Amino acid sequence: MLDLTYSAPQPKVIQGAKGDWELVIGLEVHAQVASNAKLFSGASTRFGSEPNSNVAFVDAAMPGMLPVINEFCVSQAVRTGLGLKAQINLRSAFDRKNYFYPDLPQGYQISQLYHPIVGEGEIIVDMAPGVARRVRVERIHLEQDAGKSIHDMDPTMSFVDLNRTGVALMEIVSRPDIRGPEEAAAYVVKLRQILRYLGTCDGNMQNGNLRADVNVSVCKPGDYERFIETGDFGHLGTRCEIKNMNSMRFIQAAIDYEARRQIAILEDGGSIVQETRLYDPDKGETRSMRSKEEAHDYRYFPDPDLLPLEIEQAWVDDIASSMPELPDEKKARFVRDMGLSEYDAGVLTGEVENADYFEAVASGREGKMAANWVINELFGRLNKEGLSVATSPVSAAQLGGVIDLIADGAISGKIAKDLFEILWTEGGDPARIVEDRGMKQVTDLGAIEAAVDQIIADNPAQVEKARANPKLAGWFVGQVLKATGGKANPAAVNELVARKLAL
Repeated sequence: MLDLTYSAPQPKVIQGAKGDWELVIGLEVHAQVASNAKLFSGASTRFGSEPNSNVAFVDAAMPGMLPVINEFCVSQAVRTGLGLKAQINLRSAFDRKNYFYPDLPQGYQISQLYHPIVGEGEIIVDMAPGVARRVRVERIHLEQDAGKSIHDMDPTMSFVDLNRTGVALMEIVSRPDIRGPEEAAAYVVKLRQILRYLGTCDGNMQNGNLRADVNVSVCKPGDYERFIETGDFGHLGTRCEIKNMNSMRFIQAAIDYEARRQIAILEDGGSIVQETRLYDPDKGETRSMRSKEEAHDYRYFPDPDLLPLEIEQAWVDDIASSMPELPDEKKARFVRDMGLSEYDAGVLTGEVENADYFEAVASGREGKMAANWVINELFGRLNKEGLSVATSPVSAAQLGGVIDLIADGAISGKIAKDLFEILWTEGGDPARIVEDRGMKQVTDLGAIEAAVDQIIADNPAQVEKARANPKLAGWFVGQVLKATGGKANPAAVNELVARKLAL
């Protein structure tokens, strides 16, 4: 289990013209369920299909068509709840949320307001080694997505694509526990990481598969603590919601702008209007979209076409038995069993594909050496080339082979970097390349000693300097390695140089 002995980060304080203010933030994250079919129909969820090609009769609200629940989407929601250590509700129900947009053919969205499938859970958001924020999750409910209105294809007309209509979404609602822009972005990063480990959402923000509505308010120092003690939201400021954020950088910028906008209004004697706003990344500001609706505005009522959803505890237990190791537990294991630093373990577990690659490299090998090669050499080169682990030219087996050759003393660290370059550009078997190209390091002490003697004999002035200042002995080591084409065993060279110079 993860050691949860950490300190909470301090809330972000913004200095206004008349005093200090603190931020209070809650997020509603819409995560598209990783499923081949929609929530209430068998239509495909494939991204990038021709407009209106993934639409069943029920998605288009044809008369007489009835929704049929997709069991796999339900199991994905349960799996997500278990991953967030949340309460799984064995009985939940669907409601109709009524509103009228051109891209919502039914005139309502099927959602879960009163009886969600998942109750309270939590996410531990790492901010720095030993510093984390515990963010409570209020609920996760299943709902269907709307379609997409397109306004930039014709100057006089708008178009509607219903491919997304009916796609299953999990709305993951946090408590107002987040206290700064960086924490909000880190929360979304951590949630996305967990979802990807679970396989319940691919987290692709560019495709709109993960997007966040950010609720922002400001209060005076001490008010948030009074809210926590009493549960009275009256201690907090009026919130505004920033819709459909799909970038960590924009989430932070939008929160910062919105907080300062609210502070300026309050310090000028005004009041905050609860509303929904949009963030304009080109102008770096939020703007009003519409007044914030309340539940009664949507005229919620139980969906008459769907019976309450009842699941069995045995089914939930079966899902729980197939849960993967989640990032916090994997990170703790890397630190505990492999001796990695918390930072390195965090880097390696950031993406599930990266963690799997590292574990393949480290299997049967020294963990710290494997981590150094994966983080510094592989990840560094992948970032430089704009590639991912999935498209890496060097496989885990090949990189493991390089580490084996170092551990066996067949090659030095310098030769290993040359070998890595060959593998990156040409591929091949590391051991065969070293053998065929004569890259094995020289371990013959006689040959190395002859090279050391020659360098010492040729540089008497440098010998005197090294004897006066032993730190300069490294110059001789470098010259010997250069003379042997980098093949001399560095440890043997260091030992011989120190002995020959009587250091």
